[in-house]
Amino acid sequence: MSPDGQTILACLQAVAAQRAAHQGDAALADQVLAVKAYQHQRFAATYADLLASPRYGPAAQFFLDDLYGPHDFTERDGQFARIVPALVRLFPEDIVGTVSALAQLHALSEELDGLMAQVLPGQVVVDAHSYAPAWRQVGRPADRERQIQLMLLVGNALDRFTRKPLLRHSLRLMRGPAAASGLGALQQFLEAGFDTFRQMQGAQGLLGTIAQRERQLAKALFEGRETTA
Repeated sequence: MSPDGQTILACLQAVAAQRAAHQGDAALADQVLAVKAYQHQRFAATYADLLASPRYGPAAQFFLDDLYGPHDFTERDGQFARIVPALVRLFPEDIVGTVSALAQLHALSEELDGLMAQVLPGQVVVDAHSYAPAWRQVGRPADRERQIQLMLLVGNALDRFTRKPLLRHSLRLMRGPAAASGLGALQQFLEAGFDTFRQMQGAQGLLGTIAQRERQLAKALFEGRETTA
């Protein structure tokens, strides 16, 4: 298997291990979901202007739903783990590399969300007041920056794909084989990302805004400054 394929599989296994560690503790599992739900709400508030923008709205919604969504991807991830060899074989190399970055983001986010849940007191509502001290207690600023970098890597790749019309055509042709191989969810993710980014006609404004605001937020949280995050 290619290095990207090995990375994807290792990340999916790490996510599965995180989930298994939470299965025996219903309170912790609930707190993980609460952390994810708060982060989803926070992103929607931080980027309300982009979500309302005719140009950036669809792509911002794509980020909100597919990268910050509090969804349970257990079944989807299990399917992906079983068909990573098919993914590497069927999809172009640059797409496989993007999926590798997405898998790394997924695994890192699951780990950090789990750590946040562990340090938050039980039964505490996750809001700006409880989230900020938990963020500082978990620490790991380099990994927080890595989260941002991976998110931008995925976004820049999708933007780059929009300048490759043959790639979009190839994606359409792959709907049948992808569905037959159990890759329908990934196919839908890629097509949705491609179409929303193409509609923007250039993603640098969106990605630059996200990078700036996320880094400002992380800095404020680590420094203990007042934030509505």
